[in-house]
Order: sequence, then structure tokens, then C-alpha cells
Amino acid sequence: MQYLHSLRLPDGETEFMQLAKGDYRGQMTCYENQYPFGIFPKRELERVEFAPITIFAGGNGSGKSTILNVLAEKLRLGRDAPFNTTPFFEEYIRLCRVDDGDHAPVPRASRIITSDDVFQSILANRRASEARDAEREALLREYWEERGRRENGAGYRLTSLDYADKLKKSNLTRGTPSKYVREFLSRPTQEASNGECALDFFAGAIGENALYLLDEPENSLSPLYQTQLVQFLTDSVRFYGCQLVIATHSPILLALRGARIYDMDARPVSPCRWTELENVRLLHAFFREHDEDFDS
Repeated sequence: MQYLHSLRLPDGETEFMQLAKGDYRGQMTCYENQYPFGIFPKRELERVEFAPITIFAGGNGSGKSTILNVLAEKLRLGRDAPFNTTPFFEEYIRLCRVDDGDHAPVPRASRIITSDDVFQSILANRRASEARDAEREALLREYWEERGRRENGAGYRLTSLDYADKLKKSNLTRGTPSKYVREFLSRPTQEASNGECALDFFAGAIGENALYLLDEPENSLSPLYQTQLVQFLTDSVRFYGCQLVIATHSPILLALRGARIYDMDARPVSPCRWTELENVRLLHAFFREHDEDFDS
């Protein structure tokens, strides 16, 4: 499915004329830059045509994340994490044009998902893990306290349900500490790694029949988990009516079958094959240089 056909960005002359307006003079003296003005004209990028999967690749500072934020703000997509902006951003957005062509309109469920969103999910999982650890330690202390009471002959009178619960705990101290903890630990004991947590996040965040902008989704994912994410994204487009726009460094994601890739380090920015990207070719040369190590 394809909801978005193209994005037109203002050229250098349009940007200059906009910034030259009198009501910008005060702001231009108060801020170090006029972000996102000035980024794309020097990359000679004025128009982006989208496919069911579109990828922006490039080094740090190439503008690949910026173009996702521009697109997200222009389409008023849902987002959770804030992004770097300036007072000039809203005016820049008004100069941009999006076209859905003859495609279906962008669904309301569409959203931008950033690496910050994934990190927040990982941190929440970590906090839950820390809470489980604290609860486990408290139960271990309680076990030894209850066991000490029992061994010293300090019993409970059954005058209320509360005392009945205490009696149950006292009886359980006849067993091992681990059994006592398992009985009363209220949270799941199974913990997820950062990569597993990230994959779970994407599985929950990406639904059906929507446009999703993904900013460096490979963060926190090992190569193995990246291949699993690629399969999930491929299925989301092929079977579940999603369109994806991705900013990434990952060769594994860049190899997504059928993706239209823009090299943000090129002048002018233009579509290319993933094997033509400089970073990919550097990795290819690195592995060729060490090819004999794989045979030993």
C-alpha cells in the first residue's frame, strides 16, 4: 500500500526570500541558525518520490532524520518523543508540499517512531526489572524474618484474615527461600534484553494500514535482531497495508527488498542501489580484507 507519493522541499531561492522578510530579522539575530532552513538546498534536494519502502541513508548530520521530522510535522503525524526544533520550523513546513497522487489518504493511525521512543521502552523495562529486584530482595528479608519467628516459637493467632496470611507465610519458610519468593513475587520473573524489548516495542507500535516513519530503528538491535525486524517490516508492507519511510545506517535494513534508497551524502541527492552507498562499500572492503579469517 502507498499513501504518500512525493514531498517537495523549498529551493535555495525560496528559502532566501522567506528569511529575508522583515518579520524574521529579530529572530535571526537571536538564534544561531535557522534550522531546518539551509540544509537541503546545499544537497540539491528539492523533491522526494516515495515507494512502499523508502530509505534515507547518510552520515551523521546528512539530514536524513530532519527530513523525517519535516514530513511528520507536515502530515501532523502522531509522535511520542520530542525533537530538536527552532522557531523557524513551522514556517519551513508551510513552504513544503506533499502529494498523495491517486493513492489513499494518509491514515490517522500513521506516526513517526524514533530511537528515543525505543530507548524509553527499554528504560521502562529496566525500571520494571529494578522494581522486581527490589521486591525480590524484600521478600528474601521477609523470609528470614518469618523463619526466625517460627524457629523462635513466635506464632500468630488466627483473629483475622491478615493473620491467616501471616501464618501461610510462616509455614512457607519451611521450604527454600527461592520457593518463598516465587510464591509471593507479584511481577513476572522473566526479563527481556534490550534487543528483545526493542523488537517487542516495534511489534506493538506498528499496526496495519498506516504510514510509519522510522528513525534509525536498528539502534539497540544486534544483527540477528535486525534481520528479524527486516522480516517484520517486509511482512507489514506486503501483507498488512503499511508504507514505510526509514532513516538508517544499517546495511541490513538498507538491503530491504524493493526499497527506494536516497543517498543523503551525494550531490545531488538521488536514488541509488544500496550497494553503491559509501558506508556499505567500506564494510564490504573491510570484510574482503579479512576474508581469509573466515576460512581459518
